[in-house]
Amino acid sequence: MPIASLPPDVTVLRDLAYAPDPHPRQRLDLYLPPHETPLPLIIWVHGGAFRAGSKDDYIPAEYLAEGYAVAAVNYRLSQHALWPAQIVDCKAAVRWLRSHAGDYGLDPQRFAAWGSSAGGHLVAMLGVTRHVRAFEQGEHLDILSSISAVVDYYGPTDFLQMDAHRLPEGMVHDAADSPESQLVGGAIQEHPERVAAANPVTYVTGDAPPFLIVHGDRDPLVPHHQSTLLYTALRSAGVPVEFYTVPGGGHGGFTDPRVDELTRAFLARTIGAGRPEAGA
Repeated sequence: MPIASLPPDVTVLRDLAYAPDPHPRQRLDLYLPPHETPLPLIIWVHGGAFRAGSKDDYIPAEYLAEGYAVAAVNYRLSQHALWPAQIVDCKAAVRWLRSHAGDYGLDPQRFAAWGSSAGGHLVAMLGVTRHVRAFEQGEHLDILSSISAVVDYYGPTDFLQMDAHRLPEGMVHDAADSPESQLVGGAIQEHPERVAAANPVTYVTGDAPPFLIVHGDRDPLVPHHQSTLLYTALRSAGVPVEFYTVPGGGHGGFTDPRVDELTRAFLARTIGAGRPEAGA
């Protein structure tokens, strides 16, 4: 749903800085529906190949009418800072939101992260790195950046395996100017250690929260196999995970009604509005 199509009486707080002396990209927007508090929160992380996109592009606004608050997070892009700046920013945003939960009527135990493409990668990283202290930088370091659920729409998970599974007409990722190479600061095949540090599978443990993964099997930008890798790693670690393949689906823009059905049911089950017992 376009951001302009908001339900009535939603309070919108724009450009809240979540880092000290913030870069222009270290800001978020917060959407608060007129429902009984404390509210479960959906943290939306945009895509854009790590080098484009904005919190102003889209949010899952339909969930506001169902009693969810929504935070849309900007983060530094690859032209601003190399990896791991992007996950550092997302974690700082989560800590800031949790530290201010009482100010905005949020339930700090019911935070879900949802993103698509590059945003899918970042929310997956949020889910699997609750134990990685190196990514915790900035303020509110006594506050956890953990989340209760992850909705990963077609996010990349291992850059080094993308070209081996891409469609014939798909994007070439091994190129020195690919989005993934720009993210890590060099051609990915020449920097496997940097790629491993940006790979969600590297960090999977059994204490990750539940995941929903959605991916089209005709995705020309992020091969479907990328989600298979993450799903396999999560299942092997005993993490609750659902994986839905959209038949004939490309890089988003899905018309398959199962996508919305599964997403809505997953969020209701994990952080659902009106269910304060659902926690991290």
